[in-house]
Amino acid sequence: MTVDSNVEKLIKKNILIVDDHPFIIDGYKNAITRYKPDLYEYSFTQGKDCKTGYDIVINPEIPPFDVAFLDISMPVYEEKGIHSGEDLAKLIMEYMPNCKIILLTMYTELLKIKNIIDTINPAGLVIKNDLTFDELLFGFDIILKDEIYYSHSVIKMANQNNNDIDGIDQFDKLILFHISKGTKTKDIPQYIPISLHAIERRKDNLKELFKIEEGSDVDLIREAKNRGIIF
Repeated sequence: MTVDSNVEKLIKKNILIVDDHPFIIDGYKNAITRYKPDLYEYSFTQGKDCKTGYDIVINPEIPPFDVAFLDISMPVYEEKGIHSGEDLAKLIMEYMPNCKIILLTMYTELLKIKNIIDTINPAGLVIKNDLTFDELLFGFDIILKDEIYYSHSVIKMANQNNNDIDGIDQFDKLILFHISKGTKTKDIPQYIPISLHAIERRKDNLKELFKIEEGSDVDLIREAKNRGIIF
């Protein structure tokens, strides 16, 4: 028996998928395995929340991943300060700097999307409502070619003006964003790397800037939306 010397060995790709919806994980796997099966051999590792994702990433026995698909909104791992797929992405960047990270989200707020791009700069950023079988394969192809892939809604938002206003910086905008989503002020330091005292001071400064010194958080968010700072 002879072996055809022209048969090339398949290129192995280690893929990490972390999402708290098993059917979504299965969908990603089914799509990816159909991408150039004559060229690539895929090995999948999956997690269901921030804790399992954390345990996978720091496990020295698991080889580095080539691509990681991370849902942004997942059950948190409070003990290790992993509150989202963004935190997992930062962990992967530390442990596996060559891994191409794809973040998937239902968020459609301009501020949130721009903050993800600025802080993580992922290889891929996808609004889940944009995602189809063909779109996933298209994005995967672009990322394996060392290019950046944004789904069409992300591109649209990234091209919008950031509505900068004198006296308001990125931390102020993130504070407003989280308050608008119902996050309590005392919990915001989980998402923004500044102290609770600094957040309270910034809220007071924003109210003064908006001329609503005696206003509530509801008034603060209403005025921020009126000025186009958040949507």
